[in-house]
Amino acid sequence: MNTPASRRTFFQRSALVTGGFLLPDEKAQPTPPNETIKTIRSLRSTHGNFLDKPLPEAALETILQSSLRAANASNNQSYSIVVIKSRQMMKSVCGYQGGCVLLYCADYTRIKACAETMGYSYDPKTIVDFVTASTNTALAAQTAVIAARSLGIDSLLTNGIHRGDMDRLWKLLDLPQTHCFPIIALVLGYPTEEPNHLKGRLDGPGIIHSEKYHALTKEEVGEIILKYDDKDSRLALNDDWRAKYKHYLDWFFGDWMGLRSKPADQETQMLRLLKRSRFVEPPQV
Repeated sequence: MNTPASRRTFFQRSALVTGGFLLPDEKAQPTPPNETIKTIRSLRSTHGNFLDKPLPEAALETILQSSLRAANASNNQSYSIVVIKSRQMMKSVCGYQGGCVLLYCADYTRIKACAETMGYSYDPKTIVDFVTASTNTALAAQTAVIAARSLGIDSLLTNGIHRGDMDRLWKLLDLPQTHCFPIIALVLGYPTEEPNHLKGRLDGPGIIHSEKYHALTKEEVGEIILKYDDKDSRLALNDDWRAKYKHYLDWFFGDWMGLRSKPADQETQMLRLLKRSRFVEPPQV
């Protein structure tokens, strides 16, 4: 049955939070079957509130080795991980400081060097290569997050590396100019205080599709908009929007995303750097 009432009941019964499902009435939720699921369901992001406390070396090594176990295309591990322990360097790289920062880059330089050493001509320079490497990189980073949480270490995956002058990353960290591109930074550490709740996640229509893709109805879109407004859903980034807007997504699209002002029709620095990295094919003439 997929009536509006049944869909509302579905939304009311489940709120998908960081790492897994939490029901408003936790007694209604089955006990997680194992420690791995418990860890995943406890995942959370710590936004800059990390203690000035380094990670134990054994824990860091465990996280790195776990990260390397992530699935990747053809087992070529087309990524690199730059370990940053200097707090000043962490701040310069991603804007945050913790016990450690792992910078995950899509990277073919190692694979390319092996090919050339063996006499093969290998030049991964297409958008397909970039998407493949980015997927490999993201899987490795998320695996590190799960490993860290299992050790009692919190984390923040941030795209702060893409803000400001992105070229600083190549200058600060001596990244290769070609075939290497920073994808995401992972800040690891211990929180200054425990959060009082986990962020919510949408589930149901628009997120999970059965057999075939389900195009949202206007009613379902309306329910999603209201879901973001619901304090109990924990989906909103903050509650400041309530003083100014009717809906949270008004603030999100207008203020946070800046969609009220028409963006300039010009090349972004990310596209420029992707071209320099040779991950974007030149136009055919």
